[in-house]
Amino acid sequence: MKRSLIALVIAASTIAALTGIVAAKDEGGKEGAKDVLPAGSVSRAEGLLAWKRIEAVVTHPRCANCHVDAKAIPIWTPAGETKPRVHGMNIHGGESRIGAEAIPCSTCHMTSTQANEPAPSPPRAGIDWQLAPVAFIWFGKSGAEICAQLKDPKRNGGRDAAGLLDHLRHDASLNGFIPRGWSPGAGRSTPPGTFEDHVKDMALWGAAGQPCPE
Repeated sequence: MKRSLIALVIAASTIAALTGIVAAKDEGGKEGAKDVLPAGSVSRAEGLLAWKRIEAVVTHPRCANCHVDAKAIPIWTPAGETKPRVHGMNIHGGESRIGAEAIPCSTCHMTSTQANEPAPSPPRAGIDWQLAPVAFIWFGKSGAEICAQLKDPKRNGGRDAAGLLDHLRHDASLNGFIPRGWSPGAGRSTPPGTFEDHVKDMALWGAAGQPCPE
């Protein structure tokens, strides 16, 4: 019984530690400062056009499939398919959002800066795999709903427009999920444009005051 108690304490500590890692990795630096455009230098109309391009990126399965609700069930869009479905193998991210309570994402998704291999090899990234925080839900949401979420510091990790650019550049400095969305490995679809296009659109949208569709 004593051994069981020790095992339980170790397991609980491990989950708590991993959860702490998830929270810590949400912090970014100031890498996006060079991308910031002066506030008000872009019209609302131009900002809305930039948002339409951003919307096409963030609603793409490559970006939205891990931005799921509190049920923590990642979505899959296997190579060659266009219709999203629940991740195979009964994967569940759990409260940790990294699957620590059941099968960790890292069981298949390696943390690596190596180029992604063709499907069906699992995509990898330079940071540990995890679901986005619950507040960052994108999957199943409209463009207007995602726009409102992205500009709300209470639901975007406490970031203003410049902070969102920092987040993009910081993730790229780690070879993280965001730039990898455009290089997922042969056989998989990618969001429109390029990572650099996305950064420029976020800068335009921010300078226009982060306008959202009515």
